[in-house]
Amino acid sequence: MLRSISSNWSLNALQIVVFMVLTPFTANAVGNDTYGIWEIIVAASGPLQLLSLGLPMATVRALSSAIAREDGPAATKALGTSLSLTLVLGVVAALLGIVAYGAFTGPLMADPRWDVVTETERHKATIALIVMLANVALGFALKLPYAIFDAHHDFVARNLIMGGGLLAKLGATVALLSWRADLVTLAWVQIGIAALEFLVAMLSSRKRHPLVHFKPQRIEWVEARSLLSFSVFAFLLNMGALLAFRIDALVIGFNAPTADVAIYGYGNKIFDPFISILLAIGMVLMPMAASSASRGDLDDIRAEFQKWSKIAATIVMLIGGYLIVLGPNFLEAWLGDVYSPISGRVLQILMVSFFFFLPIRGVALPVLMGLGHAKVPGYGLLGMGVANLLLSLALVGEYGIMGVAFGTAIPNVVFSIVFLWDACRRLDLSLGEWFRYTFGRLLPITVVASGALALGAQQIPLHGYPRVVAAGVLYSALFVVLALMFVFRGDRFLDTDALMARLMDKLRNRK
Repeated sequence: MLRSISSNWSLNALQIVVFMVLTPFTANAVGNDTYGIWEIIVAASGPLQLLSLGLPMATVRALSSAIAREDGPAATKALGTSLSLTLVLGVVAALLGIVAYGAFTGPLMADPRWDVVTETERHKATIALIVMLANVALGFALKLPYAIFDAHHDFVARNLIMGGGLLAKLGATVALLSWRADLVTLAWVQIGIAALEFLVAMLSSRKRHPLVHFKPQRIEWVEARSLLSFSVFAFLLNMGALLAFRIDALVIGFNAPTADVAIYGYGNKIFDPFISILLAIGMVLMPMAASSASRGDLDDIRAEFQKWSKIAATIVMLIGGYLIVLGPNFLEAWLGDVYSPISGRVLQILMVSFFFFLPIRGVALPVLMGLGHAKVPGYGLLGMGVANLLLSLALVGEYGIMGVAFGTAIPNVVFSIVFLWDACRRLDLSLGEWFRYTFGRLLPITVVASGALALGAQQIPLHGYPRVVAAGVLYSALFVVLALMFVFRGDRFLDTDALMARLMDKLRNRK
């Protein structure tokens, strides 16, 4: 399991590198106004992704159970049924894309704030939207081969394919935007790389997992109902995530200039790779929980839940402590001329809420989904998303971008408590015991390390990449040393003393 999660983290590291290069490159290539329009296009096409009804997640769960029983025909049938359903839903998405196109080219573009956008840019924006809507409609089926890898716990191969896609996206974006920096180019890169990944994943899955055949099956109600009964809650989960984290661009776009969409996005976007680090844990935990649940092994799930909750919280505190103190400095050094101080304040507000939300999202929700208890995650995340939308709409008029940030942060905190309570209840684990194990030793070292970073920032002006990065390296080193010596020392699930002893033994044997 650790090997799989480590592989996912390696992919996350590459995602962060690509993200760090592409975001400022793209923003500076097209400018804040055009980049804000791109954020709106992505947000406008995003709701159609909900039509997948959570089928990819449901497919992984169904395949994991079938593979655990060594039932190849059942696995093939589940995958084939999912493929047929996604093809149907793709057609529906294409038809509904007409509605999204009408809303984008009608009420949104008619807003007086769009008067600064030239007719040429409007035309390019509509073409880019059409390409992105097509990408969403095709994406239901294009991403499905990865379910085969996830269900077989073959994360290394899957991540190699996705990593290759990231590098291809990096090269294509830099080359093509250097040639022609516009929205149409950006859109074609997305759909082209998605198709390339699909072809590679298909060929690889046939070779590595030949017993599971990727081909459409006649949709039978019994099989479809089995998938949809679970996927409906995954659909609610995805809808909640979209409302919570992706719809803000539209809220701002209807109430502020397009440049404000970009400014908010810079403060919010940095969390995309951060969240991916935590989701990398969940990608492995969910099929593991499904397999263990099929064997009735609740003790194993409980132990993994506690262990990975502490690891996830440690990662969040490590990165979050740095962003709370030096987040604005980092954004200024990273973005260059397009940076606005408002982006830094947005980042800090959201980071406070993510201290609560991210460890729960990365561990508790996948475990609940793997156990088959999807109602609270589904309804809860949907409720969180709706609360975010309503609060953001209520606050954006008077407080602008900052109101949207608070509208996102408050539901994050409230609903994370609900998710944690349900996970602990299902696993017969008290909230007090979970908190003492997860945060009892972690909070003190976070205060010490972040306090040292803040004190250093007061003494030495930290501007520009070299100083910001150097401060981050020193802070991380202090945090990791404290974690090894205090947080995980004597840990009943992950004792660093034992790990260090094994490491020293290996070093001595090599000598």
